[in-house]
Amino acid sequence: MAAFFINRPIFAWVIAIIIMLAGLLALGRLPIAHYPDIALPQISISAQYTGATASIVDRSVTQIIEQQIKGLDNLLHMKSTSSSSGDTEIILTFAAGTDADTAQVQVQNKVQQALSLLPDTVQRQGIQTSKAVDNSFMTVAFYDASDTMRPNDISDYVASSLVDPLSRVQGVGAITLYGFQNAMRIWCDPDKMRQYKLNPQDVVAAVRAQNAQVAGGQVGAAPAMPGQEINIAINASSSLETAEQFEQIQLRVEENGSAVLLKEVARIELNEESSMGTTFFNGHAGTGLAFKLSSGANVLQTTRGIKAELQSLASFFPPGLKYAYADDRAPIVEKSIRSVVRTLFEAIALVVAVMFVFMQSYRATLIPAIAVPVVLLGVFAVFAATGFSINTLTMFGMVLAIGLLVDDAIVVVENVERLMRDEGLAPKEAALKSMRQITGALVGVAVVISAVFVPMAFMPGSTGAIFRQFSVTIVASMVLSVVVAIVLTPALCATMLRAHVSGMGEGFFGRFNRWFAAFTERYSLGVSGMVRRPLRWGVVFAALAAGCLALFLLLPSAFLPDEDQGILYVDVQLPPGASLERTEKIVKEVDAYFRNDEKDSIESVMSVIGWGFSGTGQNSAMVLPLLKDWSKRGPGQSASDVMERATERFSSIAGAEIVVMSPPAVMELGTSSGFELELMDRGGKGHAALLTAKDALLESAAKSAAVTSVRYSGMADTEQYDLVIDNSKAGAYGLTRAEINSAISAYWAGEYINDFSDKGRTKKVYFQAEPSVRSGIGDFSRFYLRNTKDEMVPFSSFIGVKSVLASPSLTRYQGIPSVKIGSSGFSVGNPCQELAG
Repeated sequence: MAAFFINRPIFAWVIAIIIMLAGLLALGRLPIAHYPDIALPQISISAQYTGATASIVDRSVTQIIEQQIKGLDNLLHMKSTSSSSGDTEIILTFAAGTDADTAQVQVQNKVQQALSLLPDTVQRQGIQTSKAVDNSFMTVAFYDASDTMRPNDISDYVASSLVDPLSRVQGVGAITLYGFQNAMRIWCDPDKMRQYKLNPQDVVAAVRAQNAQVAGGQVGAAPAMPGQEINIAINASSSLETAEQFEQIQLRVEENGSAVLLKEVARIELNEESSMGTTFFNGHAGTGLAFKLSSGANVLQTTRGIKAELQSLASFFPPGLKYAYADDRAPIVEKSIRSVVRTLFEAIALVVAVMFVFMQSYRATLIPAIAVPVVLLGVFAVFAATGFSINTLTMFGMVLAIGLLVDDAIVVVENVERLMRDEGLAPKEAALKSMRQITGALVGVAVVISAVFVPMAFMPGSTGAIFRQFSVTIVASMVLSVVVAIVLTPALCATMLRAHVSGMGEGFFGRFNRWFAAFTERYSLGVSGMVRRPLRWGVVFAALAAGCLALFLLLPSAFLPDEDQGILYVDVQLPPGASLERTEKIVKEVDAYFRNDEKDSIESVMSVIGWGFSGTGQNSAMVLPLLKDWSKRGPGQSASDVMERATERFSSIAGAEIVVMSPPAVMELGTSSGFELELMDRGGKGHAALLTAKDALLESAAKSAAVTSVRYSGMADTEQYDLVIDNSKAGAYGLTRAEINSAISAYWAGEYINDFSDKGRTKKVYFQAEPSVRSGIGDFSRFYLRNTKDEMVPFSSFIGVKSVLASPSLTRYQGIPSVKIGSSGFSVGNPCQELAG
């Protein structure tokens, strides 16, 4: 085969150019990432049951959906979380290689089967099914530095005007808003409701009837009468838009013509859908958007797209509204890839320099140097064909392959030069004879090296995803290296090489050749001496091998190395039942520490109250300290140094559990470095027994040196109230259980009525009792319900209350009750086995 290309060097160049063009075209289309796509495909199912406790959500929503999740292709496991905020989320994890779009369609079909079995409130608000990613790659904070805008107005503007255009940026998979858009809130007064003898459903029915979109038809609509000459649309809509219009809704019209208006029994305002939490950026109230990457997207291109879209949208911001990047993973990805690319060019330069020193000929050095870009660009074409990305591991594989891929070209060149020198052959004849001698050896070396790396490509799981790309990079480089060595290199040798001048030479090369010859002679003598004393040197080799094994066992192990990614995660968890005010006080102390005590290391601080890494609720929060650029930080200012000091400082804060974490090496694998495990109640012992086992596990883990910072990734049980309804008494008063349940849910949990239009966007209308009459359990005595005799019956006459302990968040793994245990790391060995022991 080589002879064909030696005789046709132009054809050899054409093949090389085709390989390079394929690589260049692929290079512009390949996604760029920090690490390869390691995480398994996941589909998320989320729903909301407003006002329900975690146990009610678990029984009436989560378990019903889980029971329908059967027969899905490649489903590995399923875990769910039900919270006291009324939210439920079910995460389905599929085997590697599963098409996420197909899996999502299958999951949606299963969810539709469960929809009719769910409560009406859940059905009206809908169930969302989406491709899930555990972590975000960018968080943007929106704030008003002058603090003149209300936080809920900032959240409403972001939700109404920014979420939709930003979600359409190529590469954005999902967006989480740390806040809520505005809604029309109808805050009823139970005393006035009793005075006018109104039930909650009276108000709800009146709002639905008088705030509605109605199809009015058309004048002269086809089929029309003969001679009809006009066609005009009729608008019969009674949709309301302002609080003043809602105030005029008629609840009841008396016989004398007077009417009871909504404003007489309720306060109507345009405010946030929920007051679950708030967001601060550098001490200014605002909101935030967390962006998640879609499958296979380019993180750098997506980041640039988001920044360009934000820059365009910023010209339309309300006066005073600003934005900042509270978390941005693009710099670490960009710097990592740039560092590896620089190492790649350094390796190429070093290899070329070494070749020139030993070959001592510009022509002989140029031939292997030409092979390097041809092979490397060909590898990029292989990446595109296999669906790989440009990441740290693939680029590192290319760095290692540099030394291997030039070997074949060097062997060809050296053998051609040897034949020219020893046998006096012309370059073309020497190239032909050389390839007859070494073609089999070139192929054999490539096969042997490939045999070492190919099995790594078939390793399963996340480990396989890492080594697969590394393995394919090495093997592709070797195969293309052999192709170039057979096709292009001999053709170049036949046309570029000149007759070799024998001798040691003069100048630098002469001195180097004499030194190298002497070194080679001494090395040969040393090897001969070792061969004559096999026992002695065998013992030395065994000692070295034993030392390597001992060091291997003593060194700590990890899935991927921890890196300073320029940001820290702080999880703040207060005791169960803590209010937003208490949580905000603790968070402001944490926020102030980073902005004041660590101001030399910290660029900005974003604090989110109501959303935490361990769950959502008034007692949860998270803080995102963004560190300054690596070039602006000195000794003692690394992420690990700041984390160590912060952990020590926060340990003295009473009344809260504060955990400072570094992000995981791969953002799709969780929210922190280390590991997580699920402790399952397979024996059906109950929630209390599960928590007892959890406490015993944590106690054992605290005594173990193999794991560090083991913690319960959840919320402790808190006091809750169980309402005990006496059905006999309720029946005697002329009330049904359905009416009672509906009234309790509307007054205390709030009821979603329908929608209205605000600033050209559809928003929701909610009914609920005033917050001031829901501040204590004793306030139930202030509520009344109209019975069949038109009498107002107090809740206290048929409702009792008892206090119980219950979890604000319930988790299930594979449909079995479980709790999640997390750790920031481990020293050596298998952490799960260590904890089990």
